[in-house]
Amino acid sequence: MARGWMRILLAGAAALALASCGGGMMRGGRAMPQADANEWASVPNPAYDVWVASFLPRARGAGIPEATLQAAFSQGGFIPAVIERDRNQAEFSRTLQDYLLSAVSDSRVENGRAALARHADTLARIEATYGVDREVVVAIWGMESSYGTRKGDVPVVPALSTLAFEGRRAQFFEGQLLAALRILAAGDTSPQAMKGSWAGAMGHTQFIPTSFESLAVDFTGDGRRDIWGEDPSDALASTANYLARSGWRRGESWGSLASEGSGGRVIQPEGAPAFRVYGNFDAIKRYNNSDAYAIAVGHLADRLRGGAPLAGIFSSERPLSLPERVELQERLTGLGFDTGGTDGAIGPRTIQAIRGFQVSRGLPQTGLAEPSVLAALR
Repeated sequence: MARGWMRILLAGAAALALASCGGGMMRGGRAMPQADANEWASVPNPAYDVWVASFLPRARGAGIPEATLQAAFSQGGFIPAVIERDRNQAEFSRTLQDYLLSAVSDSRVENGRAALARHADTLARIEATYGVDREVVVAIWGMESSYGTRKGDVPVVPALSTLAFEGRRAQFFEGQLLAALRILAAGDTSPQAMKGSWAGAMGHTQFIPTSFESLAVDFTGDGRRDIWGEDPSDALASTANYLARSGWRRGESWGSLASEGSGGRVIQPEGAPAFRVYGNFDAIKRYNNSDAYAIAVGHLADRLRGGAPLAGIFSSERPLSLPERVELQERLTGLGFDTGGTDGAIGPRTIQAIRGFQVSRGLPQTGLAEPSVLAALR
């Protein structure tokens, strides 16, 4: 059966006016998807339909073609899961060590080095064009989408229209929605391919629509700025352009442990060692305004170059191999410590599982995936 938002979109001006006058009563609260439905499924919502009816004239007035509106809104409507995510964002409570153990895990370093080798020619051209170290570009790629394996599967127009309708940050999300529609009208991608996170961040390196409009580039020369497809070239070049425009300085460090350098400025995240950081650290923060994120990107880039793990944060033991990491997770799971999967990727749940095991054995609670822990599990 056709959704209410689709009927509004395809109807004429008279139907839009009628929709604006009625349908304001919600049916006993917010409808929820079926238990077996896709997490990001759209559901009927009369109040959302009314909001769409009021938005469409604004979009037309902003120059969005009717064909683009019809194609974009045919991809879905109100998504309850988007509102749930927006209202239930967890506060950042992990220590810097826990964050880095997950963000710069051995598996992310291994996969990043493989990505560097696989895209060596493209990355060399990007570095020559924008003056941004290829390892930093790949580190952001790894942080944002695990090198393109987790780009997000939420239809962007329905997600952004849901957030604009919900109203908590209506002006921001309506601006992002209009930018997304302009991107579609320009032909950079299709409504079907325009997917991303629940908040509208898109593609390999998770650009929000307004940042895409101002900073994305067509590096392949095919006439489209395609950050969504299998080829990551446009996304990686767009990220390099973003950093270059944010003040990246070729050949300079992002930072280091405070004891290992001079100059710059010293920062000390709570409960963590002090770091000495430079201008390129601030360029990374323009991408994501978080000290922890910038440290993680910088350190991951250093590891991709062959640098050592940060002393005092990562294990001083040798790294576990992938089969060993899988075995560690399997043994923890078998003992009742939930690792969230046994794929060898050491994330927050595996770190907590290691700590739980260590508590049960009276061992120091390091949370580190290291040979001594695996030996204790055997």
